[in-house]
Amino acid sequence: MDYSNPLIVQSDRTLLLDVHAPKAEECRNALIPFAELERSPEHLHTYRLTPLSLWNAAGAGFTPDNAVSVLKQFARYDVPQSIEVWIHETAGRFGKLRLVPAPWIMVSGKPAKTGENAEGESLPPGAHSGSPASDVARTPPSPRGDSLKTCSASFALNGSLPTPKTPEENLIKIEYLYLVTESYAVYREIGATAIGKKLLTECEYEEPQDDFMKQTVVSDDEKKFCYRLPLTDRGTVKQELLKLGWPIKDDVPMEDGESLEISLRETTKSGQPFSIRQYQKEAAQAIVGDKGPGTGFGTIVLPCGAGKTIVGMTVMSLLKTSTLVITTNISAVHQWIGELLDKTNLTEDDIAEYTGENKVIKPVTVATYQILTWRPEKDGPYPHFSLFRKRKWGLIVYDEVHTLPAPVFRVAAEIQAVRRVGLTATLVREDGMEGNVFCLVGPKRYDVPWKDLEHSGFIATAECIEVRLDLCESKEIEYAVSDQRKKHRIASENPVKFEFVRELVEKSPEDKILVIGQYLSQLEELSRMLKCPLITGKTPNEERDRIYAQFRSGEIRVLVVSKVANFAIDLPDASMAIQVSGTFGSRQEEAQRLGRILRPKERKSRFFTLITRNTVEEEFGSNRQKFLAEQGYQYRLLRCKDLSDLDLYLQNETLCLQ
Repeated sequence: MDYSNPLIVQSDRTLLLDVHAPKAEECRNALIPFAELERSPEHLHTYRLTPLSLWNAAGAGFTPDNAVSVLKQFARYDVPQSIEVWIHETAGRFGKLRLVPAPWIMVSGKPAKTGENAEGESLPPGAHSGSPASDVARTPPSPRGDSLKTCSASFALNGSLPTPKTPEENLIKIEYLYLVTESYAVYREIGATAIGKKLLTECEYEEPQDDFMKQTVVSDDEKKFCYRLPLTDRGTVKQELLKLGWPIKDDVPMEDGESLEISLRETTKSGQPFSIRQYQKEAAQAIVGDKGPGTGFGTIVLPCGAGKTIVGMTVMSLLKTSTLVITTNISAVHQWIGELLDKTNLTEDDIAEYTGENKVIKPVTVATYQILTWRPEKDGPYPHFSLFRKRKWGLIVYDEVHTLPAPVFRVAAEIQAVRRVGLTATLVREDGMEGNVFCLVGPKRYDVPWKDLEHSGFIATAECIEVRLDLCESKEIEYAVSDQRKKHRIASENPVKFEFVRELVEKSPEDKILVIGQYLSQLEELSRMLKCPLITGKTPNEERDRIYAQFRSGEIRVLVVSKVANFAIDLPDASMAIQVSGTFGSRQEEAQRLGRILRPKERKSRFFTLITRNTVEEEFGSNRQKFLAEQGYQYRLLRCKDLSDLDLYLQNETLCLQ
């Protein structure tokens, strides 16, 4: 026991971090790979160990021994033995089930409709309808002794195939995978699950015909305990077994796409010297690996402003293949295209935009999530999912992967054979769907603590200030009798905030300022008061790009924006953000909004959040701050009864001037 250590490890899997202890900052950084922050009050921060946090760590090469070693290194008291055992048992589940290649078969007949599944939705390359009208049906699950003969008969020995009874043009290639384990107990447990009974067939292991697929090593024990599943069920099985506490390690080699000669410039097209930072190289290499089994997919977690786009371009240059980039909005599409033209050898003939305005497909195509999830009828198919199969893509880049819409998860489950990378500043999702990112896009392969990059000068130093204000007297009765949702809106739109916004803007003449909020009526009034432009979801894309360009050039100094500016907007000179309202307790949104002012610059950035005191906004605000607190950001609390309190603070503080 070392009473000077900062960490208390408890048997309920919570970790208490004493932020005043000497090694607190070092300990916080060491916990980031495998623990999740739950609460962050002034003195003790509470972390929790969860299965998903351990499996993400395992996907990045962080072992159970590494996790236990960190706990022992920083623990004030002895680490409970039950915690050590649980970490080894839980993290050890990652890799006990593996997906590996299986032989394909040829059958006569044809799917219900070429290029569509049973629901009439477009399928990507390599995906097939789950119910072909053929003379070979899926073998139903059965006791192992019976299924050995049935399943083995569907695969010809030594890769030879049955002589077809129909012309060659009527043959369909049906592809399969194996789910294998070295444990008989695990094998029986999986077979007894609902998903096991529905989609998995017990069978005898046979080598795949393709030499490329044979590079995946399968142990003798794994060959004994083997299930077969259709290739098209790859994503679904991974999703469903994760829900049951069984993460699957996907060791099926990725398919190569169309080749594309792409390289990074040493001098940008605009004439600036350009080089890749070491952490960006490491992040890209963590995805590409040796291009063998178990590589080519995963998620990169880097702070806003750290150059995630450059990581994506580096992956493209390593793989040299046709690439589909999917991002959050049209402004982000234009930024991606601009970066590709500026920093790679690609030309305008190589790159296309696939959005509501332009639908062109080229070797590198940049699309939005919105166009992919658009459909003419509420319950109809998604017509633009066909984009996934219109070229033989070799790489899919999911930008801001934490925002991936649920329908895109559905198609992502069908294209597991394509190399893919998710880029994000945080894996936090308020809908609890982090598990889908883990199993369909890939586990976290690389991350860097935000403060590490701040200390290295790769992102700006930032100060977070929470300004608490009284509720306007005229709103007190209305607030008292309203429901929870209405109370949040009343507190968020507190009229007192307007005079504080004006004061902050007027007293910060050297800053380029973003005023960010949730409610359009509030933002419209702020825009009129400050006599500055407003960007919302209704602002035409051409006008958005023009206003962003004016802000970058310094033609305008203050810009009011709605949540459309939360993601993937590059405003490098923004040094101050004033947050007047937000989406309840969204930790993800808080991190993204701070990210708007983290591009490296000489002056310190400031992030002001205006909160109405003694209202539900305080509680939501506390939850919003959790992720940033985990990254080492401390919120300075400023209680203001009137403008004089704010003026006193602004006079005494020169944080952003140096």
